Amino acid sequence: MADIKCVRARITGVVQGVSFRYHTQETANLHGVNGWVRNMPDGSVEAVFQGDPKAVRAVLDWCWIGPSFGRVDDVVIQDEPADEEFTSFRIAYS
Repeated sequence: MADIKCVRARITGVVQGVSFRYHTQETANLHGVNGWVRNMPDGSVEAVFQGDPKAVRAVLDWCWIGPSFGRVDDVVIQDEPADEEFTSFRIAYS
């Protein structure tokens, strides 16, 4: 899994109630990125993205924009070890 990039992202702003998770899943699927996205109790959205480094970067770039109904204030990214269990991208429910 040497050519695989995995990151955890915390997105803040107006990111809940604006279909952020749905559009994140759509964008990840478009780029062939696996992982998950979920709402957090503090109003942020957390996601794990894994795949080709350029594809992961494309999804992270989209996270700075988000859906048109929301507003992204910050995206904090942390590298994660690759996980062989990620075989698709899903919306995780808490």
